[in-house]
Amino acid sequence: MAQLTLNDDQLVIHLRWAEKAAARRTRVQVPLSAVRTVAIERDWWRALRGRRGPGVWIPGVICVGVRRHSAGRDFVVVRPAGGPVLCIGLRPSSAFSLLAVSVPDPDTIANRLRDAAPKLAPAAGGGLWRSLPVPEEAPKS
Repeated sequence: MAQLTLNDDQLVIHLRWAEKAAARRTRVQVPLSAVRTVAIERDWWRALRGRRGPGVWIPGVICVGVRRHSAGRDFVVVRPAGGPVLCIGLRPSSAFSLLAVSVPDPDTIANRLRDAAPKLAPAAGGGLWRSLPVPEEAPKS
Protein backbone atom coordinates (compact mmCIF):
# COMPACT_ATOMS: atom_id res chain seq x y z
CA MET A 1 0.00 0.00 0.00
CA ALA A 2 1.10 3.55 -0.65
CA GLN A 3 2.32 5.56 2.32
CA LEU A 4 1.12 9.08 2.98
CA THR A 5 3.35 11.46 4.97
CA LEU A 6 3.20 15.08 6.05
CA ASN A 7 6.60 16.77 5.74
CA ASP A 8 6.67 20.39 6.93
CA ASP A 9 4.16 22.03 4.58
CA GLN A 10 3.99 19.17 2.04
CA LEU A 11 1.73 16.14 1.61
CA VAL A 12 3.70 13.29 0.03
CA ILE A 13 2.40 9.98 -1.31
CA HIS A 14 5.23 7.45 -1.42
CA LEU A 15 4.57 4.53 -3.75
CA ARG A 16 5.78 0.95 -3.42
CA TRP A 17 7.94 -0.39 -6.26
CA ALA A 18 5.03 -2.04 -8.15
CA GLU A 19 2.92 1.12 -7.78
CA LYS A 20 5.83 3.22 -9.04
CA ALA A 21 6.03 1.11 -12.19
CA ALA A 22 2.27 1.22 -12.72
CA ALA A 23 1.95 4.97 -12.13
CA ARG A 24 5.20 5.84 -13.92
CA ARG A 25 6.26 8.09 -11.05
CA THR A 26 8.00 7.63 -7.70
CA ARG A 27 5.78 9.85 -5.58
CA VAL A 28 3.16 12.58 -5.64
CA GLN A 29 3.84 15.72 -3.63
CA VAL A 30 1.51 18.68 -3.06
CA PRO A 31 1.66 21.64 -0.66
CA LEU A 32 -0.72 21.41 2.30
CA SER A 33 -2.12 24.80 1.24
CA ALA A 34 -3.51 23.05 -1.88
CA VAL A 35 -5.63 20.63 0.19
CA ARG A 36 -9.27 21.69 -0.02
CA THR A 37 -11.20 18.72 1.39
CA VAL A 38 -10.54 15.43 3.15
CA ALA A 39 -13.03 12.56 3.08
CA ILE A 40 -13.11 8.80 3.40
CA GLU A 41 -14.97 6.85 0.73
CA ARG A 42 -16.43 3.54 1.92
CA ASP A 43 -16.71 2.06 -1.57
CA TRP A 44 -13.34 1.90 -3.38
CA TRP A 45 -14.95 2.07 -6.82
CA ARG A 46 -16.69 5.40 -5.99
CA ALA A 47 -13.25 7.01 -5.67
CA LEU A 48 -12.52 6.21 -9.35
CA ARG A 49 -14.01 9.13 -11.21
CA GLY A 50 -13.91 9.60 -14.98
CA ARG A 51 -11.99 7.64 -17.60
CA ARG A 52 -8.81 5.73 -17.00
CA GLY A 53 -5.57 7.24 -18.21
CA PRO A 54 -1.95 6.14 -17.82
CA GLY A 55 -1.62 3.44 -15.18
CA VAL A 56 -2.76 -0.06 -14.31
CA TRP A 57 -6.48 -0.72 -14.00
CA ILE A 58 -7.49 -4.16 -12.75
CA PRO A 59 -10.85 -3.57 -11.03
CA GLY A 60 -11.16 -5.58 -7.84
CA VAL A 61 -7.36 -5.99 -7.63
CA ILE A 62 -5.51 -2.67 -8.05
CA CYS A 63 -6.09 0.70 -9.70
CA VAL A 64 -3.06 2.98 -9.93
CA GLY A 65 -2.50 6.02 -12.12
CA VAL A 66 -4.26 9.06 -13.51
CA ARG A 67 -7.97 9.30 -14.28
CA ARG A 68 -9.40 12.05 -16.47
CA HIS A 69 -12.81 13.70 -16.20
CA SER A 70 -14.53 16.98 -17.01
CA ALA A 71 -13.28 18.61 -13.79
CA GLY A 72 -9.62 17.69 -14.37
CA ARG A 73 -7.41 14.75 -13.41
CA ASP A 74 -7.32 12.51 -10.34
CA PHE A 75 -4.38 10.48 -9.08
CA VAL A 76 -5.41 7.16 -7.56
CA VAL A 77 -3.66 4.34 -5.73
CA VAL A 78 -6.56 2.09 -4.78
CA ARG A 79 -6.44 -1.50 -3.57
CA PRO A 80 -10.01 -2.75 -3.19
CA ALA A 81 -9.00 -5.31 -0.54
CA GLY A 82 -7.45 -2.46 1.45
CA GLY A 83 -10.81 -1.19 2.68
CA PRO A 84 -11.97 2.45 2.57
CA VAL A 85 -10.15 5.03 0.48
CA LEU A 86 -8.80 8.36 1.71
CA CYS A 87 -9.87 11.07 -0.75
CA ILE A 88 -8.11 14.42 -0.73
CA GLY A 89 -9.66 17.18 -2.81
CA LEU A 90 -7.19 19.74 -4.13
CA ARG A 91 -7.54 23.36 -5.21
CA PRO A 92 -7.83 24.17 -8.94
CA SER A 93 -4.21 25.38 -9.13
CA SER A 94 -2.98 21.82 -8.37
CA ALA A 95 -1.90 19.25 -10.94
CA PHE A 96 -4.72 16.96 -9.77
CA SER A 97 -8.31 17.53 -8.65
CA LEU A 98 -8.31 14.59 -6.26
CA LEU A 99 -5.90 12.17 -4.64
CA ALA A 100 -7.56 8.83 -3.82
CA VAL A 101 -5.31 6.55 -1.77
CA SER A 102 -5.83 3.24 0.03
CA VAL A 103 -4.08 3.58 3.37
CA PRO A 104 -4.06 1.28 6.43
CA ASP A 105 -5.81 3.71 8.82
CA PRO A 106 -7.71 6.34 6.84
CA ASP A 107 -9.42 7.87 9.91
CA THR A 108 -6.17 8.69 11.67
CA ILE A 109 -4.50 10.09 8.58
CA ALA A 110 -7.59 12.13 7.66
CA ASN A 111 -7.69 13.69 11.13
CA ARG A 112 -3.95 14.50 11.01
CA LEU A 113 -4.44 16.06 7.60
CA ARG A 114 -7.41 18.10 8.82
CA ASP A 115 -5.25 19.47 11.63
CA ALA A 116 -2.31 20.26 9.33
CA ALA A 117 -4.04 21.74 6.25
CA PRO A 118 -4.46 25.50 6.70
CA LYS A 119 -7.44 26.19 4.42
CA LEU A 120 -9.64 23.13 4.65
CA ALA A 121 -13.28 23.49 3.57
CA PRO A 122 -15.88 21.90 5.86
CA ALA A 123 -16.91 18.40 4.80
CA ALA A 124 -20.37 17.87 3.37
CA GLY A 125 -22.60 16.37 6.03
CA GLY A 126 -20.13 17.38 8.74
CA GLY A 127 -18.27 14.05 8.91
CA LEU A 128 -15.35 12.35 7.26
CA TRP A 129 -17.39 9.55 5.68
CA ARG A 130 -19.29 10.38 2.52
CA SER A 131 -19.66 9.49 -1.13
CA LEU A 132 -17.69 11.61 -3.56
CA PRO A 133 -19.49 13.56 -6.26
CA VAL A 134 -18.66 12.39 -9.75
CA PRO A 135 -18.46 15.32 -12.23
CA GLU A 136 -20.50 13.46 -14.84
CA GLU A 137 -23.24 12.86 -12.24
CA ALA A 138 -23.47 16.46 -11.00
CA PRO A 139 -26.91 18.03 -11.44
CA LYS A 140 -27.22 20.57 -14.26
CA SER A 141 -27.89 24.11 -13.07
